[in-house]
Amino acid sequence: MSFPIPLPHRRGPAKLLAALLVFLALAGCAGQLETVRTGTVSPATLETMNQLNMDRRAPILVRIFKEEKVLEVWKQDRSGRYRPLKYYEVCRYSGVLGPKKQEGDHQAPEGFYAVAPGQMNPKSREYLSFNIGYPNAFDQSLGRTGDSLMVHGGCRSVGCYAMTNEQIEEIYGLAYEAFAGGQMEFQIQAYPFHMTAANLQRHATDPNLPFWLNLKTGSDLFEATKTPPQVGVCNGRYMFGAAAAGVCTVPPRAS
Repeated sequence: MSFPIPLPHRRGPAKLLAALLVFLALAGCAGQLETVRTGTVSPATLETMNQLNMDRRAPILVRIFKEEKVLEVWKQDRSGRYRPLKYYEVCRYSGVLGPKKQEGDHQAPEGFYAVAPGQMNPKSREYLSFNIGYPNAFDQSLGRTGDSLMVHGGCRSVGCYAMTNEQIEEIYGLAYEAFAGGQMEFQIQAYPFHMTAANLQRHATDPNLPFWLNLKTGSDLFEATKTPPQVGVCNGRYMFGAAAAGVCTVPPRAS
């Protein structure tokens, strides 16, 4: 069987308002504070949007690269394609290259995730945060455990991607404005490194190589189309594009 992973799309004002009310009411794993914040997009970033022919409330997509310690925010321009809007240096992530597999391994997740308004935490003790969505359908199909894996402020990490407070202020603001513009979810693509042939060759002996080659398929599709790929899960692998909508057979477990 296949397990579709939700992708960004638009919905009506009434449903969006309900989602945003949930968003503002949420107090997530990182604790609670009194002040509710929505983030702030800087004037310089707004000017970049104007130069790139982007609506302020257009959909976004996030890519994270562990080895390079970079978080990228991409935004849809008026042609419908996504373009890189801004790059942020990841202040800290815990663990090493490779996916998160179990509770307590202190690994930051790798894979394809989706963030909806209900995963945003405006009352985070770590200034602002949002839940990546681990474990997703892929992680669950492999029996992986753990929860509440975040992108947050505070520059300290136990299994999360930590940014500075100034950075998360803007990243959070970009997400909030995209939701206000009608985006239901934004996709996060979390990678060990940029998925080039040279980087994969450097890690050719790593036991995670088959998993990373699977991620590369999705990365290559995004690079080719500049739109978030449709993502599904089949037999312990990510499926992308048309293949994500297909049906596959999950082999029986050995008794």
